Amino acid sequence: MPASRARLTVDLNALAANHALFRKLAGAAEVAPVVKADGYGLGAGPVAQRLWAEGARSFFVARLEEGEALRESLGAERPATIHVFDGATTGSAARLVQAELIPVLNSPGQVDVYSALSRSHGNALPCALHLDTGMNRLGLRTEELEALAEAPDRLAGLDIRLVMSHLACADQEEHPMNARQAGRFRKARALFPKAKASLSNSAGVLLGADYHHDVVRPGIGLYGGGPFGRAHKEIAAVATLEAPILDVRAVAAGETVGYGADFAADRAYRVAIVAAGYADGLLRASWQTGRTWFGGDFRPLIGRVSMDLMAIDVTGCDDARPGAMVELLGPHVLVDEAAQAAGTVSYEILTRLGERAERVYVDEPA
Repeated sequence: MPASRARLTVDLNALAANHALFRKLAGAAEVAPVVKADGYGLGAGPVAQRLWAEGARSFFVARLEEGEALRESLGAERPATIHVFDGATTGSAARLVQAELIPVLNSPGQVDVYSALSRSHGNALPCALHLDTGMNRLGLRTEELEALAEAPDRLAGLDIRLVMSHLACADQEEHPMNARQAGRFRKARALFPKAKASLSNSAGVLLGADYHHDVVRPGIGLYGGGPFGRAHKEIAAVATLEAPILDVRAVAAGETVGYGADFAADRAYRVAIVAAGYADGLLRASWQTGRTWFGGDFRPLIGRVSMDLMAIDVTGCDDARPGAMVELLGPHVLVDEAAQAAGTVSYEILTRLGERAERVYVDEPA
């Protein structure tokens, strides 16, 4: 590896352990991993291949192109069921059929388009229906669902295999919205009794059996993020981002470090300059409270994170030298803690990891 390049290690054994945890928590429900946004930034292909080896047979992606890429990555030997959250968007229907993808139909218009396509094919096309239970993003509203149920000709030719909804506040365990949505979902799914039902994301799984139904859709919890926005003791870190030290320098009291001269030394510091920045996915906003792990201890950031570089305090650390690797994210710097330091969520931390770092997969399937 070039001396100045960061390294992203994806521990697929940790991923498998997190998958096993969700299988245990979900009871009789099928665990269908969400691998959208390139497997939350960690590589949808290697992630899905390993999850297939662990028993996953259904996956969810957001975009048509993600579904096509996943189908190609899994290959004919892994005939997974792949759902596309975006549904049958304009011009996508034929490609959905070609790649054997299952659209999650989100509106009466999508239902009508896919039903017409299904009739033209002369055989029922599999699909899922998204029920809006209060999120007000995508999904069929109650009155739209009732209208469809009362007009079976509009659903003619469709093989509705799944009805699903999405929890708006599952990461807040006590939020009353969770129970309201669960009740609305139970009522709405009764209109389609032959279809399987799915409501829970990662946090929803932890809310308990009332939220599990037939299929659960864990995402962030598989990749090491705590479903409730904080570290979870049973969820293992999957991604480790490390970068080498480029230089170690003395900073005298009164001197400043980095753009904007935002950090002024109140004493003498020993500072390591690390070869990673926001072009590698590290959020600029994390500099005031962010920390790294090096030499057996946490090392705080000093000054602003820039595009390619960051500075850390290594005062009193004799191990700091050019070429030594610093953990920026991983088993010590947990993704939820990194997110809190940047004022964001673990989802953003992972999905912002760019392609500049060398990627290493631990126990990647052959």
